[in-house]
This record gives sequence, structure tokens and C-alpha cells, in this order.
Amino acid sequence: MFNILKRKNNSIPEQNAEKPAENTGFFARLKAGLTKTRTHFTSGLANLILGKKVLDSEVIELIETQLLSADVGIQATQQLIDHLTQKLARKELSDTTAALASLQDDMKAMLRPCQQTLTIAEDKKPFVILVVGINGSGKTTTIGKLAKHLSAAGKKVMLAAGDTFRAAAIEQLQIWGERNTIPVVAQQPGADTAAVIYDAMESAKARDMDILIADTAGRLHTQSNLMEELKKVKRVLGKIDPTAPHETLLILDASIGQNALNQATQFNDAVNVSGIALTKLDGTAKGGIIFAIAKQLNIPIRYIGVGEGIDDLRPFNADEFVSALFDERSI
Repeated sequence: MFNILKRKNNSIPEQNAEKPAENTGFFARLKAGLTKTRTHFTSGLANLILGKKVLDSEVIELIETQLLSADVGIQATQQLIDHLTQKLARKELSDTTAALASLQDDMKAMLRPCQQTLTIAEDKKPFVILVVGINGSGKTTTIGKLAKHLSAAGKKVMLAAGDTFRAAAIEQLQIWGERNTIPVVAQQPGADTAAVIYDAMESAKARDMDILIADTAGRLHTQSNLMEELKKVKRVLGKIDPTAPHETLLILDASIGQNALNQATQFNDAVNVSGIALTKLDGTAKGGIIFAIAKQLNIPIRYIGVGEGIDDLRPFNADEFVSALFDERSI
């Protein structure tokens, strides 16, 4: 019924070897990972209002411009600016320093509702995590890192190579499995995705696995036929467990800015996304997109990725994120 494939060459290519984790805390790596966004946004903002001791409408307008240029989005920016304007009118802000402190507090408050850790329900076994997203978003790599973390926490994890359109995706997932002694259920390239994931679900149940993480083929959010395929996968899983998948995790590439918001909206409409992992924050100045996602969609942000290392994928923490964005230690 199912097939746990072995790669012909069991050696792991050198270029896929994980870099050793730096001997630093995650907050330090988070600050380093957000360097481009911080330089573009907060440092740019500081330069613009440098020397402007008087807080007035001109300063508020400068802040608004910087928020929009960092891909914070119109709705999120409007809320932040309205709050600053109201405080200015009530004379609650004395100078530009106070305005930046207030802005930081408001940004944390905007993100906190989306700070919801992924909880593995003990009564759902296997707990099925269906991973979706477009090609190039970091989907397969995120699966590998997540599997490693869950396995290290004592969970028995299995992977399903449901991205059957790319042989490289199957190979990559198998490399992650071999490296971390995690079984991978796969079939040949071109196989039916729903069939692969169905077989993996049967295998996970037979082997008493705690968690099944299922990869799917990357697709554009505008490809309706492929979005229908995701719906089919969910229906097939429901035949084995009516409550599955228990988490539909959308992987988004932060570097594409506002397009990430469009993707999230379309995927959510199609398959009811229950969590988001925002990747590649270290390679972009558009990290502000996280605020647009929080404001407009209010979907839990489970994880953020700020580097290539295994420890650079971490559960999202709103206060730490904003503090790192402003280069200040989280309280």
C-alpha cells in the first residue's frame, strides 16, 4: 500500500549539510536576521526625524512613509498612524523619542494576537500537519527543520513526500529524513499527491507515529486546478480521520512583500489555513509584511525563519520580533 523509498546514494551532499549553530541566543540571531528590514525601516526612520525635537504632523507623515515602504501595508499603517495622531492631539507624546516608543508598543500589540504556538493535540494520533505554499517559499526546508525540532522534543515523526511534481523535492525531503532518522513515505515523481499522503497516513497509524508532516507541490495561488488538488488531499485525509489535517501550515516567503498577503488570502480561502510560517526574513527589507498579515488576516503566525541554520526557525514571539526590529532587548 505504501512505499518508504530509499535513495540510491545514501550519502548526504555536502551542499545540503547543515551549518553549525552559532553560539548565540535566538534574540541575537533574530536581530541579525532582521538587519535589512531594520536598516530600511527603523534606521531610515531615525535618520529622517533626526534633530526634529518637535513632534508634529510632518513627523507623523514621515513615519507613515517609512511604514509603507517597509511593506507594513495600508490597513496596518493606517491603524498605527491614527493612534499616533490621536495621542499627538491629546498631547500625550512629548517628542519624537516618545513617538517611536509609542509606535513600538502599538506594533507589538498588533502582532500579539497572532502569537499562537502550534500545539500538538495528544488525542490526535497521528497529528497531521499539511504544509502548503508556492515553489521557492522554503516549504521543504521548513518541513525538515520542523521535523527535527519535533523529533528532538521526543515526538515520533514521519514525513510524506507529497510534492511529486519535482523529483528534487522528494530527494530533499529524503535527505532530511536520513539526516535525522525520520521515516519518509514517497513514491515516484508524477504520482498522485493525495495517494501518497493517504499511504503515509496509513503508514503513520500502523507505526504508531505521533506526527505526520505532509509536503505538497508548490503552486501559485492563482492556479485553481492545483488549489482544487489541495482540497482533494484534505478530503482523502478526512476518510481516515475526519478531523485531519489538524494543522494546515502555509509557508510564506517574506521577501515577496505584499504578494505574500495575496497568497495567504487565496490559500486561506481554498483550504482554511490554520497557521503561517514566514521564511527568509534575513534576506529582505520587506519584513514589515508580517504586520499586514496580522492586521488583515489574523491567522496565527506559528514560526519565523531568519537564517539557514536549524535553530533559525523558531516559534514566533511578537515582543521579541518588534524589539529586534528596533534593535532593543525584549522586556
